[in-house]
Amino acid sequence: MSISAAQIKNLQAAVSAGLRSFYRPPMLICSEYADTHFYMSSESSYTEGKWESLPFQVGILNAMGNDQIATLNLMKSARVGYTKMLMANSAYKIEHKKRNVLIYQPTDGIAKKFMKKHVETAIRDIPIWLKLFPWMGKKDKNNTLEDKIFTNGKTLLVRGGTAAANYREHSVDDVIYDELAGFDESIEHEGNATSLGDTRIELSMFPKSIRGSTPKVLGSCQMEKACSESPHFFKFNLPCPHCGELQELKWGGKTEPFGIKWMHNDKGEPVPSSAYYLCEHCACCIENSLLDDMELDPRAMWVCENTGITTKDFIDFYDVDGLEITTPSNISIHIWSAYNSLNSWGKLVTEFYKAKGDREKMQTFVNTKLGQPWDEDNGERLEWEDLARRREMYPEGKVPEWVVYLSAGVDTQDDRYEGRIWGWGPGKECCLVDRFILNGDPASQILLDKVAERLQKSYIRADGIQLEQGIVAWDSGGHYTDTVYSMSRKLGPMRVIPIRGANVYGKPIANFPKKRNNKGVYLTEVGTDNAKELIMSMLRIAPDPHIRKPGAIHLPLNESICDDSELQQLTSERKIAVRRNGRIVYRWDAGKRRNEALDCLVYALAALYIAQERFGIDLQKLAATTTAANDSEDTSDAQSEPNKPHTESRSTQTNSWLGDTGTGGWI
Repeated sequence: MSISAAQIKNLQAAVSAGLRSFYRPPMLICSEYADTHFYMSSESSYTEGKWESLPFQVGILNAMGNDQIATLNLMKSARVGYTKMLMANSAYKIEHKKRNVLIYQPTDGIAKKFMKKHVETAIRDIPIWLKLFPWMGKKDKNNTLEDKIFTNGKTLLVRGGTAAANYREHSVDDVIYDELAGFDESIEHEGNATSLGDTRIELSMFPKSIRGSTPKVLGSCQMEKACSESPHFFKFNLPCPHCGELQELKWGGKTEPFGIKWMHNDKGEPVPSSAYYLCEHCACCIENSLLDDMELDPRAMWVCENTGITTKDFIDFYDVDGLEITTPSNISIHIWSAYNSLNSWGKLVTEFYKAKGDREKMQTFVNTKLGQPWDEDNGERLEWEDLARRREMYPEGKVPEWVVYLSAGVDTQDDRYEGRIWGWGPGKECCLVDRFILNGDPASQILLDKVAERLQKSYIRADGIQLEQGIVAWDSGGHYTDTVYSMSRKLGPMRVIPIRGANVYGKPIANFPKKRNNKGVYLTEVGTDNAKELIMSMLRIAPDPHIRKPGAIHLPLNESICDDSELQQLTSERKIAVRRNGRIVYRWDAGKRRNEALDCLVYALAALYIAQERFGIDLQKLAATTTAANDSEDTSDAQSEPNKPHTESRSTQTNSWLGDTGTGGWI
């Protein structure tokens, strides 16, 4: 029996109809889905039109869509497209992966506005999503301000986060917390939002918890805390177009060694349009116009700052040796507006100057532009220019008359020794007396002899009294520990004290041991964090050459001792807040700025503490002793030759060594 062409055509149509139910579209990753289907609605976008993922958004979208990543924390600035990515992920999960999605907003009012402005417009403007929602624009039980139920049986729910009841009786696959930092820390005394909301996904085959927000105040910010609880914290590292080295983008500023920089005009006014990026590896200038090329460069990758593992797309992950590893289940990501090529670096500089000088505005800048939590404890930074304006001429180039004790700090570097001699008066008022920087091989005896010569130098006070150097604290860390030990034994083990920084924060400024170690030296542990805390508070005291101020730090108007570099190094470190075991703690950090001057002051301060606590040096008593000695000498001169003007210089007094202590003392 012959079959007609029409019968064949009908048979093909019947088979096709029967097989249609078995058809599954090719599975897309989330970024591919967004670029194919997502649309930016006019009501919720600066520019209406088809979505096209920026390079940094590709990875974030894929992290949202990757089923193996169960928890995603995204700490962000404003203007990185987070809400759009959130909606693209919701469409991807509901339409493409057939999942139920629950979005929490900080309050019920925000939840309703979000549903109207973002969800309903997205459904309307994404054809593939609209096909699943035939009651768009109609009053229907499947279309409310809380729930959108689609014809494929999947639901998008939006709830406010203030009521505990909103965290009950929902079973979903994705739970999303939008602006997590805006949620109450405890929801009606039942727990925080993420602990309550994540119970809604416990029975899912592919549970997903997405938390995203601009951060708020450090220590109480739920977004920062969520990120700290993840073992992985990823940042987008871009290759320098000049040297090829990878680096995350950082804010920078005029005092930082790298980051966003800008020029000033002839009047000293900033020119935001001149903003560029200074590479931390080669110090080359990177123009803003090169940002897209850097992000599209195949070498660009996301790097975990905690573990060193990397990924280019949040699909495949690699260890530090480049070997592929299992996808981590809990990750955090930081992204900020410098990565958005649609938001220029010049605009960031403009926003910075709008906020500069106003604490509240600066907090907004840090939160919304840099995507960083605001540290209430930081206060105003101490700027080196402020110290430069405070420099003063010492009397006749000599040591100020109120100085009664000298201590020294020596820093050991791989190619030099740096030393500072500091003078101390009552109340720990102090002044920088001298500085030396001796280059060469630290193990060279010639160089060591030069250091010894500088440590044996004496100084003349304004009233003619000669001062010898007392205790010397010498950094013994690094590769030259034995060399420093040898110099301590040679110059006096109770005068030249090898030191090392304490591994644990909160240690005493100088923890002098009861006896020598097996190398024959008094190796002393220095609590550098406490010392720097004290020094920074001292630097904030405005000194007066004519009025004694306990704790004030005097700096000489002498470029050979105290130039701009010295001042920059003294103010190089910042107190950085980090979370340890659920608590905020502070660590002093210089970044990549030079800090030898500050280290030497720390060591000289530790030397003073050793002199006071171990050898009983009393600055107040020394001051009284020298004053009495001067008065006695003046009286003697006047009585012996009452009619002769006093024209000869006063005879000098010296610090005498107390045995082999080398601490010095007035006689």
